[in-house]
Amino acid sequence: MRITVAAIALGLNILSAGLSAGLSAGISTGLSARLLAAGQVALDTDLQRRLRALFPTATAISPKSGTPPHFKLLARDPTSGSDRVVGLAFWTTELEPLERGYDGPIKILVGMDTAGVLRGILVVDHHEPYGDFSIEPPAFAAQFVGKSISDPFRVAGDIDAVSRATITVTSAARAVRNSARRAARQLLPPPGP
Repeated sequence: MRITVAAIALGLNILSAGLSAGLSAGISTGLSARLLAAGQVALDTDLQRRLRALFPTATAISPKSGTPPHFKLLARDPTSGSDRVVGLAFWTTELEPLERGYDGPIKILVGMDTAGVLRGILVVDHHEPYGDFSIEPPAFAAQFVGKSISDPFRVAGDIDAVSRATITVTSAARAVRNSARRAARQLLPPPGP
């Protein structure tokens, strides 16, 4: 059986058309379609849900890119009709990979607006023995909403301490603070006078 160059080319064209149609089927915004057309992979639905929880008004989410790695959350500008960046989201474990809790890394998704103010955090994964009552409750994440990157993020200061879970809470707060400050320093314009 001989396979010709034309047969291979036809097969590749069919495969390419099928992949393009499959990727485009779930895209609702023009920006997302443009980003995927550039050869990037769509975000999984669980990650999209988490990012939209941090930025409910976002109309589009970019794939993760850049240094440090981050997602851009965009909203439609009512005046111009174009997309504008309303915030960034990033994983603490990618920006501060050496930060460890009592029993390993604590994976936190952080959302920050373009002024360096946290929109929220989501504790996604950890192996902390006291995590169920220290960093998992919604009250832990809620205390970061509205915090500026210039805030101290001190446990027993502006971050609530939890008895028997000091290492866990301190590590999580430090990971959020350091990753947010790094992202702001490298990705946001410097504050004006």
